[in-house]
Amino acid sequence: MIDYFSSVLNSSSLPADFFGRIIFILQNYGGSLLQGAGTTLLIAIVGTIIGCIIGFIVGIIQSIPVTKRDSMAKKVIMKIVKGILTIYVEVFRGTPMMVQAMFIYYGSAVLFDINMTMWFAAFLIVSINTGAYMSETVRGGILSIDNGQIEGAKAIGMTHLQSMTNVILPQALRNIMPQIGNNLIINIKDTCVLSVIGTVELFFATKSVAGTYYTYFEANTIAMVMYLIMTVFFSKVLRLVEKKMQGPADYNLATTDTLAHTSGMVHFQTKRGGRK
Repeated sequence: MIDYFSSVLNSSSLPADFFGRIIFILQNYGGSLLQGAGTTLLIAIVGTIIGCIIGFIVGIIQSIPVTKRDSMAKKVIMKIVKGILTIYVEVFRGTPMMVQAMFIYYGSAVLFDINMTMWFAAFLIVSINTGAYMSETVRGGILSIDNGQIEGAKAIGMTHLQSMTNVILPQALRNIMPQIGNNLIINIKDTCVLSVIGTVELFFATKSVAGTYYTYFEANTIAMVMYLIMTVFFSKVLRLVEKKMQGPADYNLATTDTLAHTSGMVHFQTKRGGRK
């Protein structure tokens, strides 16, 4: 990449005006910026999906009730598990992703002699960070569902896991869908911190371009527009998904079965023998 930048530097002259420099950067480095944007989207989307799965698992475990009738072993195990999950959530919600990236990427090599690849480290960091935030969102979504539905599910013989997967979570998912979309938008922007571990995403590519000609303002202007296009596009898509999940504004009663008709099917005999 350095040789490529040097060859362009030697063979091209940088325009003096602002828009001329923008066009020059797009002509010579547009491919690198698009490739960086593609990496940004891939990491953000995959990290958000895996993070949502982690969040749902943690949220379900955190919502498992412990009653006085439960055995002592279950009480102890659940207390330990919930304590570990609480520490995980608090640590990753209370520290910046940039610090987490450097701690995990470099710390794993120093402490455990684990040399992660750039892709694995990027997916892992974004996923566990998103999972910490999503776990609290899922827990709040579960608590937003009326307790009567959980009691009704248990009354017909469902276990806690069955009541969660078949009754509670489908409704909670609709309630927390805006937050899932918000996490995706945040991840698209926050992947820029992964440049500290050598991830060649959009911000890393922008820094490389800007450092070649010292066009920091022009290069970052292009990056800002590219980030804005990506976030606005996915915001619109997620709003369409939310609207689809809400269903139609009104619901008509299905009356294919004659027993479901609300009127006109029941007749009463009058005193004269006619129908009323």
